[in-house]
Amino acid sequence: MVLSKYSASGNDFVIFHTFKKEDRSSLAKELCDRQNGIGADGLIVILPHNEYDFEWQFYNADGSEAEMCGNGSRAAAHYAYTNNLAPKKMKFLTLAGVIEAEVDGDVVESMLSPYKLIKDEFEEEGLKWKIYDTGVPHLVTLSGIDKYDKVLASKMRYKYNANVNFAEVKNNKLYVRTYERGVEDETLACGTGMCASFLVARDLGLIKDEVLVYPKSKEELKIRLQNGRLYFKGKVRNTFLAEYKM
Repeated sequence: MVLSKYSASGNDFVIFHTFKKEDRSSLAKELCDRQNGIGADGLIVILPHNEYDFEWQFYNADGSEAEMCGNGSRAAAHYAYTNNLAPKKMKFLTLAGVIEAEVDGDVVESMLSPYKLIKDEFEEEGLKWKIYDTGVPHLVTLSGIDKYDKVLASKMRYKYNANVNFAEVKNNKLYVRTYERGVEDETLACGTGMCASFLVARDLGLIKDEVLVYPKSKEELKIRLQNGRLYFKGKVRNTFLAEYKM
């Protein structure tokens, strides 16, 4: 197999395209293993589609299939354009719905699937939370990134079956740390998590409809809300190609 490795703001993915749709849970676990495989937060499989430019299968590192991944959508769009599978402006199908993306060099902007508030503000473990679904469910607390606690994040993740974000706004900029289900650890960046944190901060009047955001990787991204849709923009990098022996 010839595979591409991508990094999108520190969130890393193995990507390939094929004509056959099948269950690749076991393959995802094998490829994403950082000791015995290539190592990644997720596997993206690009497939042809009759109506859209392509569709994808997205797997977390533990082999579970996810509805959506913000950073993954940007990496997938860049891969598809680079491999002549889609034009610069494209639409592709995910389990969360149709995603639009535009590639400009190494910068990709994705329009995410519609978001919804799952649970309004509540208090638990001494912190205030909200739950937004931005393609996948996210718990968000604006208590500060220094309050990040892996044990607490894991506890909340399993109780609510959601990703967990610790965020804060400083100098009109948003900072986010995310514990991702499926990886079961903190990742360097999570696009849907940053977008969920953006929505909570906006609800509280801390930011307006556009903001620069910084995940743990410290790379700069931009989130904007336009006509009720979230747009997520930042650089992606194709780090290498690999011939993987099964």
